[in-house]
Amino acid sequence: MTKTSQRAVGVDLGTTFSVIAYLDDLGRPQTLANAEGDKLTPSVLLFEDTSVVVGKEAVKAMATEMVHVAECAKRELGLRVYHKVLGGHQYPPEALQAWVLNKLRRDAQQQIGPFEKVVITVPAYFDEVRRKATQDAGYIAGFDVMDIINEPTAAAVAFGFQQGFLSPDSDGGERRRILVYDLGGGTFDVTVMEVGGHEFRALATDGDVQLGGRDWDQRLVDYVCEEFIRQFGLDPREDPNTQGRLWRECEDAKRTLSARQRASIACDYQGHAVRVEVTRELFLDITRDLLDRTAFTTRQTLQAAGLEWKDIDRVLLVGGSTRMPAVSDMLQEMSGMVPDRSISPDEAVASGAALHAGLLLSRFAGQSPAFNIRNVNSHSLGVVATDAKTRRPRNAILIPRNTPLPVTAKRVFKTQKHGQKSILVQIVEGESASPDDCSQLGKCTVRDLPPDLPAQTPIEVRFHYKENGRLTVMVNVQGTDKELRHEITRENSLSQDQLDTWRHYISGLPPAASAP
Repeated sequence: MTKTSQRAVGVDLGTTFSVIAYLDDLGRPQTLANAEGDKLTPSVLLFEDTSVVVGKEAVKAMATEMVHVAECAKRELGLRVYHKVLGGHQYPPEALQAWVLNKLRRDAQQQIGPFEKVVITVPAYFDEVRRKATQDAGYIAGFDVMDIINEPTAAAVAFGFQQGFLSPDSDGGERRRILVYDLGGGTFDVTVMEVGGHEFRALATDGDVQLGGRDWDQRLVDYVCEEFIRQFGLDPREDPNTQGRLWRECEDAKRTLSARQRASIACDYQGHAVRVEVTRELFLDITRDLLDRTAFTTRQTLQAAGLEWKDIDRVLLVGGSTRMPAVSDMLQEMSGMVPDRSISPDEAVASGAALHAGLLLSRFAGQSPAFNIRNVNSHSLGVVATDAKTRRPRNAILIPRNTPLPVTAKRVFKTQKHGQKSILVQIVEGESASPDDCSQLGKCTVRDLPPDLPAQTPIEVRFHYKENGRLTVMVNVQGTDKELRHEITRENSLSQDQLDTWRHYISGLPPAASAP
């Protein structure tokens, strides 16, 4: 194991907690503790005068300085700015994520020395815009982002390592089909994977980027507040600090209910106080629809993979929120098997990312990789085209969802009128035939077409979709030398100059030699 490969670092950039891991001298993933001695760093920021505090102390401040606290920024990746004004300023979510990454990087360097290269994980159901924003956050934080990898895939790699599939003298054993159920603090993913012969191949994936443990917490917050309103006619959610204290109480109660049958939640506001007792049965009742959403998605993913439960060898639990007993009870009832808890739900994703980082470093050094990963895309990708019959815009899909990656796909369209001067290519992501119901990824324009170009001139649009879910678009006007190779322009993405400015401001580092 070379010195360089010891710096194979992986980061699980979570909605509520983040984790960093590296490979030790024997190639084993190890989670690194932060400066406070904890393996999990809360993805929470406190804006205090001219400084930004990340982690445990920021969480404490939720009870007294909530107006200066930013949390759950991961859910807002892809938007232009975070919803909350902090210290008189609005920040892009990428910058908030970068502060978290920067803390992880600085704390880790105190233990393993300087490093730059990293693999960052993302929910499998993240769209292209959010993936790009995650890469940008890594760049701002001073990292060289080698790759981004889906969280369930990373967990499966960590599981494979633990089971000995990745050892040099192992043939990987018989092929196994694993369903990875990943319920984190802010996002939910389910991925069906085939593992065997050092190959990790995703068969289907689905999820919800607005569903996670925080939503279970919120149900408890709302339940207590409704009781407070009933008794005193006052809503504690109207005061940010009271809400911050109550959220911490409810999160603690949720964890208590995973070990005990009942928990009590205290709330005081404007001179009034209430203590509400919540049983595990009541908690299940007020959150049942959230659990049902994950069950529906799990069934859909299994169906998309063309499999039944009898074809699944193991159900792997990932993400801290899977500690809720209702999750394993539901999955056992659905699948007929006891879910696998053999890997740490908190550390598995970062460990898998570190293993993938080590794989990439080996590949860069010209060595044979210890394993291979094949992912699928979670959303269909298409171009807005005009329907020849209705003359209305429609989503012309080039790459259907759950297509193995990497993939290149092309489609031929035609110019609409004689002498057309330019072509606008609008890229969308989604399953609907109507572009209005899809995510608008961005656009690119081919300008200065040859004069007197005939109507109905063929235009070839090619998509190259990488393993990490990043897209490159190529447009060629047949019969001309006009070809455009383009990283698409996104309305809410930061420009390279903005990225460089934020990078210097947050990580204190100069711009990299080239764009991330």
